[in-house]
Amino acid sequence: MAIDNQMDLFGSTELATVAPNDFNPDLIPTSAKVPIPSGTYTDMEQMKVHCNQCQRCELGATRTHAVVWRGNLHADLMIVGEGPGQNEDETGLPFVGKAGQLLDKILASVNLTEDDVFICNIVKCRPPGNRTPTQEEMDACRPYILEQIRMVDPKIILLSGASAVRGLTGDKRGITKIRGEWIEWNDRLCMPVFHPAYLLRNPSKERGSPKWYMWQDIQAVRAKLDEVRGAGIGG
Repeated sequence: MAIDNQMDLFGSTELATVAPNDFNPDLIPTSAKVPIPSGTYTDMEQMKVHCNQCQRCELGATRTHAVVWRGNLHADLMIVGEGPGQNEDETGLPFVGKAGQLLDKILASVNLTEDDVFICNIVKCRPPGNRTPTQEEMDACRPYILEQIRMVDPKIILLSGASAVRGLTGDKRGITKIRGEWIEWNDRLCMPVFHPAYLLRNPSKERGSPKWYMWQDIQAVRAKLDEVRGAGIGG
């Protein structure tokens, strides 16, 4: 299905392509009311500084580190998770706990490594108790993920978990209803999949289990990646 013009769902001002005359980028981390126009950041390190200063939502008050990215800054495949956990908050890197270890194994199953992917989250700071990010938190952080997509320019985006889907595209359907379904969003191919943390809670590999579906989905992603690139990578 096509998700058309989803950016309008969150207000045109924060997603303007041209900065207003009075635009002051130094105010970005202090208020969610300050827009982050496309093209604000020239590189990921510059954005990381802002993310570690950010108070656009309440999560900034409890974080240890903002969790911005790991992987290849020019990857064809971007993986977007829901939010950092304790390990991620302590290290400043996404998907480094048990869920991240499982994600790496899932990628390895189709001959993909960290060098082949760019990994981030829909919110950059850990929600207390690893709870689901609120809509307000995702909206406040959404301009950062849009800038990441612009800078990395991936061919495919893997949306890991319902919050990643909702936070980026606005689609509020449950992940069990849309996992494995290609979504066209802003001229990019996106696929929702189960979050690795959900797979850890559902260890069965029987046909029809979450892990079985994940195996189908990651194979489809790998095949599509090879197709859009015109050649395979890594084997």
